Amino acid sequence: MARRLTPAGDPKLAVCYARVSTDEQDLGPEAQRTSMAAWCKARGVTAVAWLEERVSGAAKLDDRPVMLGAMHTLEVHKAGIFLVAKRDRLARDPIVAAMIEAAVARVGAKVVSAAGEGEGDDPTSVLMRRIVDAFAEYERLIIRHRTRAALAVKKTRGELTGTAPYGWRIAPGDVVPRRLERDRAEQAIVVMAKKLRKDGATLRAVASELQNRGFRPREGKEWFPETVKRLLRAD
Repeated sequence: MARRLTPAGDPKLAVCYARVSTDEQDLGPEAQRTSMAAWCKARGVTAVAWLEERVSGAAKLDDRPVMLGAMHTLEVHKAGIFLVAKRDRLARDPIVAAMIEAAVARVGAKVVSAAGEGEGDDPTSVLMRRIVDAFAEYERLIIRHRTRAALAVKKTRGELTGTAPYGWRIAPGDVVPRRLERDRAEQAIVVMAKKLRKDGATLRAVASELQNRGFRPREGKEWFPETVKRLLRAD
């Protein structure tokens, strides 16, 4: 049976997509919309739909409902352009970006960047799109590496980088930097849990033993295997 071909969408109709994230220094939604609107006006293209999604650029395609729904929007409007302000609004992962581009092509449209990155279907343009996607992923990894390195330095100085882990507390009177000191009562529970674990007890068994002895976690009234797992990381 012959495969049904999807009719090509109208190149004068665009579905505009903006992605914003809370964990990055993102181009804001207003700036993205302005950029895409200017692109459409300059080329006589009509924006038939505006989509916005708040999700990390590292998120998998399955975790991006707006992006997945965009394929249906393209088909409904018979739009030939899936417009983004910049290539990195598709995804920070080049593999995910390629998957999105393929999905868009299957419904008869093509991904276009208002910033003009890698337009066209010639080999050079295709290569440019891949380079832009790969650089976006590289940039994200560099930012993550620098953040982890900074947190590691703070930890070696005894500075608190988040909430105090079980077994520790913020030193009285400390504001900045917030330094940690051992909480004797909680440390005793940590030692007990580690001994039980070393003796062969499962995480669930350790949780049950702590519960039976009347000890309680900081949050909630009951110990769970995952709570014990976090407790055992305390040192």
